[in-house]
Amino acid sequence: MSQPKTVIITGASSGIGLALAEAYVRRGDRVVGNARDGERLQRAVASFATPANFEIVAGDVADPAVGEALVKRAVERFGGVDILVNNAGIFNAKPLVEYTSEDLEAIVNTNLKGFFYPSQAAARHMIGRKAGHIVNITASIASQPLQSVPAVLPVLIKGGINQATKAMALELAPHHIQVSAVAPGIVDTPMYSKEMHDFLNGLSPAGRIADVREIVDAVLYLGDAAFTTGVVLPVDGGMSAGKW
Repeated sequence: MSQPKTVIITGASSGIGLALAEAYVRRGDRVVGNARDGERLQRAVASFATPANFEIVAGDVADPAVGEALVKRAVERFGGVDILVNNAGIFNAKPLVEYTSEDLEAIVNTNLKGFFYPSQAAARHMIGRKAGHIVNITASIASQPLQSVPAVLPVLIKGGINQATKAMALELAPHHIQVSAVAPGIVDTPMYSKEMHDFLNGLSPAGRIADVREIVDAVLYLGDAAFTTGVVLPVDGGMSAGKW
């Protein structure tokens, strides 16, 4: 049996992040989870079979101190960090001319700073250990924009993270650190109401949206992979394969 791993997950209070936390804890790993609202996160994980394997660090990942605190807590509680999953993110789709300065600030804070600061803190730690995995959650639409879903700001930030994933993979490879990304299509999470599903199902050649477990499986693979780095793995039913 492999040794338990310690995993940091941002945006862990709901959706993909919560499902990831549950999956890692279920298989015997230790998780340090982040969300702005610590009480909400505590309630979410109360039903886990082994809640002692889950530590909470509340705070805004746009704050560099939170990224440092996540690594510090993982080291103090579990001895180190094996995997960072940069999951925290918001998705705001609207026409270009309707975006506000507040929209821009929010997506830069959560999606860009919330990726950069935890990655930086984790990389410093992993370089010292000569081992580690960083898995970024991006978006299929960043690789294949859709006319029917105008979303310039998510495409801008997540597309940049796709490229940053490759740059980080090359930079950190000499330190035996692997960096990859999962690019989901539309996922069945609380972000989308059931009334929207008929429209959303039509955005993929597969004719359906993804179950959250399908995203979890992809992250688990990349976090365990011994010889995979620098990839952006679409999990989108063919949405980003091209025109269809």
